[in-house]
Amino acid sequence: MALTLRETLPTPLDYAGLSRDELRERILQRKSERNAVILGHNYQRVEIQEVSDFLGDSLALSQEAADTDADTIVFCGVHFMAETAKVLSPEKTVLMPDPRAGCPMADFVTGQALRNLQEEHPDSVTVAYVNSSAEVKAHSYICCTSSNAVQVVETIPEDRTILFVPDRNLAHYVQEQTGRDNIVAWDGYCYVHDDLVLEELDKARAAHPEARVVIHPEAREDLLAEADEVTSTGGMVRLAEQYDSLILGTERGLVDQLRERYPHKTFVPLSGAAVCGNMKLNTLAKLAWCLDHGRHEVVLDEGIRSRAEQSLRRMLEVSGGWQAPSEEEEKLELAGVRPKGCGCG
Repeated sequence: MALTLRETLPTPLDYAGLSRDELRERILQRKSERNAVILGHNYQRVEIQEVSDFLGDSLALSQEAADTDADTIVFCGVHFMAETAKVLSPEKTVLMPDPRAGCPMADFVTGQALRNLQEEHPDSVTVAYVNSSAEVKAHSYICCTSSNAVQVVETIPEDRTILFVPDRNLAHYVQEQTGRDNIVAWDGYCYVHDDLVLEELDKARAAHPEARVVIHPEAREDLLAEADEVTSTGGMVRLAEQYDSLILGTERGLVDQLRERYPHKTFVPLSGAAVCGNMKLNTLAKLAWCLDHGRHEVVLDEGIRSRAEQSLRRMLEVSGGWQAPSEEEEKLELAGVRPKGCGCG
């Protein structure tokens, strides 16, 4: 006997037995009923991207969701991203399909460990990459993204020591771009980007000599030195509109997304092994279960949430506030069956 949309199953594993079409229909139906918006990070599985209302970088997604009238945000990403959505939309319910989807780089630093370092450098200013927990953001003066990290650091007086957490590679990139010699970098990294190696780049270049090399600033400095462009995933999306052939040094999910959007262009992953297993924990079955049962909700202490918001708002003031999606980003959001907005109208 077929399962009706009114019926639910007890576990995500049970939902995995449903067909892809059944899962999609259930997700769209329940999304409408809950007045929910589904956020899909650029590194998500293609089938997750296909049912997402918005695609993009973590902070941009949270800003998009805050700008909707949705009651519920379902964040298909990792834990710090869902926390950021809650920081910016405290009145909305924020759900995660799988709470185990964490970020190893964000886990390198805790609030207490950061406070210990701040005691060693009492006159310092802490800059927290958005790839960090809400607690770490709350103990930081200002946040940054991979695209505005240089701009943020340049606003800090040159005589102030900067504690940059948690990504050492992004910190080194910022140090090189700004010439600052007083940046104390936390020894954290993204294993996906840190594992990219020059040998893989050499092979990709030999196979595609016409391609422009674009690498994420979370990669090591020896790789960044070989790049034609160093930019965030959002920047890579914009470059995909300009160029017919790119070698992309980032997580494989973005490459798959761009290939779907531009089948006539050539997008080459710098490494076929550049896959974030944490991101890929989210599946259609877990998303359907999440919407059916209202799980798993992200809850933050209000003191931490409000202080984390201050750090994010300082960054937005520096970088000019939230930027509406470009025309090309709008096209990516609208590709396939993805409707704009929360999908409840």
